[in-house]
Amino acid sequence: MSEKAEQGRRLGFLGGSFDPVHMGHLIAAQDAFDSMALEKVVFVPTSQSPLKDTSPFITDDQRLELLQAAIAGDQRFEISMVELDRKGVSYTFDTVEYLSAAKPDARLFWIIGADRAASLNAWHRIDELASRVEFIVLGRPGFRWRPPDLHSGIRIHSIDAHTCHVSSSEIRRRARENQSLRFFVPDGVATLITRLHLYR
Repeated sequence: MSEKAEQGRRLGFLGGSFDPVHMGHLIAAQDAFDSMALEKVVFVPTSQSPLKDTSPFITDDQRLELLQAAIAGDQRFEISMVELDRKGVSYTFDTVEYLSAAKPDARLFWIIGADRAASLNAWHRIDELASRVEFIVLGRPGFRWRPPDLHSGIRIHSIDAHTCHVSSSEIRRRARENQSLRFFVPDGVATLITRLHLYR
């Protein structure tokens, strides 16, 4: 039996508002998939992030439709509705608690940027969270990310990730100003944003 089989399924999870999803999200998911030999990367759109004071700019259904368009036909990626179905503010602990119960045979990895990893000690119920999930930290190529003093039990896998300076706020601005979204988002996402007059 292979080492991978002995460890169970290796599933990565990428949470966020995805308002809208863009190439940076997809590249991050692919980097984590390749570097950690994951079976799947699951996108987890949040209903309301505890890190943001404002609600998403478009509806949950619209963000989900854009995300579905972004990963259509790619068997490496799928979507979890757990936070959208729950509604309200979602904490990573609540989501991972649900996922670990739903997928008891899986080894779970939560994908985050180095900026968020620096504040892991302050995450909601971090000790319990760390017992259920490992963290994939996306670093910059050529930059050795060094974790701060973290609670014991927090498992970190630091990987080199491609730098992609694209943000959802920039895409919303470009849509509002009727500028091209090509190369910022997948073509299917750009088509939907234009057809549905999103972010105008």
